[in-house]
Amino acid sequence: MKDFKSYSENQPQNEPPKTPNDGSATAYNNTVELAKVLTKAMSGKNEAQILHTVISEAERGKREGTLTNADLDNFYNALAPFVDGMKRRKLKEVINRLKSI
Repeated sequence: MKDFKSYSENQPQNEPPKTPNDGSATAYNNTVELAKVLTKAMSGKNEAQILHTVISEAERGKREGTLTNADLDNFYNALAPFVDGMKRRKLKEVINRLKSI
């Protein structure tokens, strides 16, 4: 996986990613932008620093109205397969906390 935008469970990796045509393109783009910011911010940081960055960026997005609960669900669904059970539960707790903002 080169970046979050190229990730898709339904496409072979050699095909370019497809943007949804059902009106959810904005949500898709917001999720991709959040992933880009977080990927850049995570470079060289430990787990606690990464978690702090994720929460800070998501809280800012929720308060500004640029991050929706659907975006958070998309982020969770994209990241959850790559973490173990304990970290997945922690991620779910963080997502649920962010949804309540």
